[in-house]
Amino acid sequence: MVGRLSYNSFSKMSIAYLPKKCKGCLCKFTIKTRNLCGTHKKMPINSAILRIAKAIRTRYYIITLYKIILYNEFNNTEGHTMGIIEKMRLDGKRGFVTGAARGIGKCTATAFAEAGADVSIVDMDLETAQATAQEIAQATGRKVIALKCDVTDEAQVQAMVDEVVRQLGGLDFCHANAGICINAPADEMTYAQWKKNMDVNLNSVFLTDTIAGRYMLSHGGGSIINTASMSAHIVNVPQPQCAYNASKAGVIQLTKSLAVEWAKRGVRVNSISPGYIGTDLTLSSETLKPLIAQWNAMAPMGRLGKPEELESICVYLAGDTSTFTTGADFGLDGAFTCF
Repeated sequence: MVGRLSYNSFSKMSIAYLPKKCKGCLCKFTIKTRNLCGTHKKMPINSAILRIAKAIRTRYYIITLYKIILYNEFNNTEGHTMGIIEKMRLDGKRGFVTGAARGIGKCTATAFAEAGADVSIVDMDLETAQATAQEIAQATGRKVIALKCDVTDEAQVQAMVDEVVRQLGGLDFCHANAGICINAPADEMTYAQWKKNMDVNLNSVFLTDTIAGRYMLSHGGGSIINTASMSAHIVNVPQPQCAYNASKAGVIQLTKSLAVEWAKRGVRVNSISPGYIGTDLTLSSETLKPLIAQWNAMAPMGRLGKPEELESICVYLAGDTSTFTTGADFGLDGAFTCF
């Protein structure tokens, strides 16, 4: 099988040929962009040598040709078993991330695009969302759009999902990530503060999951990822945040409930529970900066997490290697909740 050829065994082949009209293909081709001409995309590969009109002997062109053959093997050869890296790619998938203009949402949206998906950046801050979408699109070559949406408003969430489907051509996954935290003692917290926390952190997840879920249920399935928090499992100190803690606990139970309801209908629902993450907003907050040293002193790893450290689990959950994973909550807190 060509997929098992080593570079050395391939380079020993004395001559390889490309059709004259495809000579430029060698210079353009990369595995990442898959910029391959139609001839090569459709050409069945039955041997390690393509019929090329001109001999190519340099190391660069041999390596490039080797990549072309491997690409065709992965896409055209019946019975080929892809490796785990290929299986985890999100090529052809479409999705959106709420609260994605910055922070955790920006990182997961970037990871989805790097893995091959087309992504919508959904946020109340449209200007920043547009800048984020442009940055990700330029870096990955994927289609990345920006949409403004108040995720606590049912009509706006429905319109947002409809627009994602219209512009991206479908919906295969979503990450309900938008959230806020109001630090106030319970005996001083107003009902308006409590309600705002619940609306943004829990009610918006219900709206996002059910509206996106309805589309997925009627279009062959999909994957939903919700951002909960380690605060669903512990009571954070020293800052008081009862509303946040309660809302995130609700996200986990909502996740499990939807997962059970939709398990036989092709839609998976999981959540991630990050610990303290060093986003730009956290690191620049005058309210939170004095608390970081205390958090780190309590943390087994002695530091904040990085937003980028949440990317791989979300790519896994959005893709096809996690088809037996649903109803799970993934603790990503550096062992903070272990004691």
